[in-house]
Amino acid sequence: MGNLVEGRVAVVTGAGRGIGREHALMLAAHGAKVVVNDLGGDTDGSGVDASPAQQVVDEIKGMGGEAVVNGGNVADWDDAKAMIDQAIESFGGLDIVINNAGILRDRMMFSMTESDWDAVINVHLKGTFAPSHHAAVYWRERAKAGEENDARIINTSSPSGIYGNIGQANYGAAKAGIAAFTMITAMELAKYGVTCNSLAPAAYTRMTAELPGFAGLDEEAQEKMGPRWIANVACWLASPEAANVTGRCFDVLGNRIGIAEGWVLGPSAEQGEDPESLTDIIPGLMNAARLNSNMGGQPQGGPGRPSNEL
Repeated sequence: MGNLVEGRVAVVTGAGRGIGREHALMLAAHGAKVVVNDLGGDTDGSGVDASPAQQVVDEIKGMGGEAVVNGGNVADWDDAKAMIDQAIESFGGLDIVINNAGILRDRMMFSMTESDWDAVINVHLKGTFAPSHHAAVYWRERAKAGEENDARIINTSSPSGIYGNIGQANYGAAKAGIAAFTMITAMELAKYGVTCNSLAPAAYTRMTAELPGFAGLDEEAQEKMGPRWIANVACWLASPEAANVTGRCFDVLGNRIGIAEGWVLGPSAEQGEDPESLTDIIPGLMNAARLNSNMGGQPQGGPGRPSNEL
């Protein structure tokens, strides 16, 4: 066991399985006390099961760490406050919030229902905002009382959100929103001693096992794409070492880590007074502009991130 986050208190949402589970275990292995949140539903958000979160807590205690179960719904305002309060009451404070909970309801736009859209946006986007809000209130009150914070919010975006992916308009929109939320939150909370970063991870989990690029991976490939690599980055970002890192989105694929640089202003020109003038202007801008990135974070036609890049 290391000591990168020794004595720090963390809330990890969606921590019963997959990436969230690895976050909780890695933090605990490096000395953090962890509130393990998980509603325990299926990948589409249906159902409730407390046993995955309890298993993670048992595993942490088995390694000599400290952890408690929280079965709240991250998108429920009162549940989100309760998980923040639970951390403070159980362990005497709060230093880290990792917003990881999520579901999938992939559909093409013309097949997507209102409930498909609402459920995914609710869990991912509101489920990131609600715990973050209640944590931010706590840290702001500490700062106003003259106490120092060295706190972290770590959100979970996705290549589907920052680069785009067919069949995931709901999921991608939520994840793009999380990336923007991260940048703005970083600006707003800097003066209170709080950093905010996001991860855009790709990992082999139960949520991705049947998706293109993941389905059919052999055991060795699954290991190379395992979620523990994502937890490495989250644990470091949660530590005092990362005090000056904020507002960034880290693209993590296996043991490769990079920074997604986001939207930038490309070629520009002055418009004429009539919209018809754009007939001559916009084609020139299009020819000069880089294409949107593919799922590998590279302009279309570039080297990209092939499904077998491990």
